[in-house]
Amino acid sequence: MSDTVKIGLIQAKHDVDGNESVAVHKEKAIEKHIKLVRDAAEKGANIICLQEIFYGPYFCAEQNTKWYESAEEIPNGPTTKRFQELAKELGTVIVLPIYEREGIATYYNTAAVIDADGSYLGKYRKQHIPHVGVGDQGCGFWEKFYFKPGNLGYPVFDTAFAKVGVYICYDRHFPEGARILGLKGAEVVFNPSATVAGLSEYLWKLEQPAHAVANGYFLGAINRVGYEGPWNMGEFYGQSYLVDPRGNFVAMASRDQEEVIIGEMNKKLIREVRDTWQFYRDRRPETYEDMTALLP
Repeated sequence: MSDTVKIGLIQAKHDVDGNESVAVHKEKAIEKHIKLVRDAAEKGANIICLQEIFYGPYFCAEQNTKWYESAEEIPNGPTTKRFQELAKELGTVIVLPIYEREGIATYYNTAAVIDADGSYLGKYRKQHIPHVGVGDQGCGFWEKFYFKPGNLGYPVFDTAFAKVGVYICYDRHFPEGARILGLKGAEVVFNPSATVAGLSEYLWKLEQPAHAVANGYFLGAINRVGYEGPWNMGEFYGQSYLVDPRGNFVAMASRDQEEVIIGEMNKKLIREVRDTWQFYRDRRPETYEDMTALLP
């Protein structure tokens, strides 16, 4: 396994108005992202990550049972199967964030991880679920209406090219899971997101580079771009990036354009940084009991 891995991050606009049917949303977005994945593979990407719930709008801007229809089983749903075939064809690892249905009507915000031979390695379910208003029009990140908190822990997936961890959007505000992913051996962590200006942008380039430094891994942050109607709750500000374990930005996308960005990950740098700082050697888990206590 090579020490050099090319990471592909896809940021895209969602072109379909929210009033259209779920079927139209999924068809158009999946068609677009297949082309973007192919583009990333042509540019040499070994591991490709798409944005949060890539096959539709960020429908959590409203609370509407219509969007339950967009959820699928993982791995037995059609979208996971389709991207397994694509990963096998292209020889790339794909991190695929979609809306998951388990059983009759239990829903999660999930990312499936597909290896370069098309095999399904497993999934991560978003652990931290926001319920936060934005502006004065009744819009918000109303995710508790749509998702249960994840119940699969913080898995790390041993792919053909690197050990991969996943955090999803709001998770990035919580350092605990980011540390667990490092403890489990993640070499690169992906955070597919959907986040708008005016709420979180000032944190976008602070928190995740800090996770990369504190935990000694590469981190790929992905955000969509543009405005989505009919809600128009804010601008999805893009700026997807790959950051290294020293906090340096390896690759950065624009604020407002659809892009496939490619960044190079060097595993030797991970070892070098960890040997220098020894955060894992010097941590004191026996003193951290209060972190899991129910304090006021």
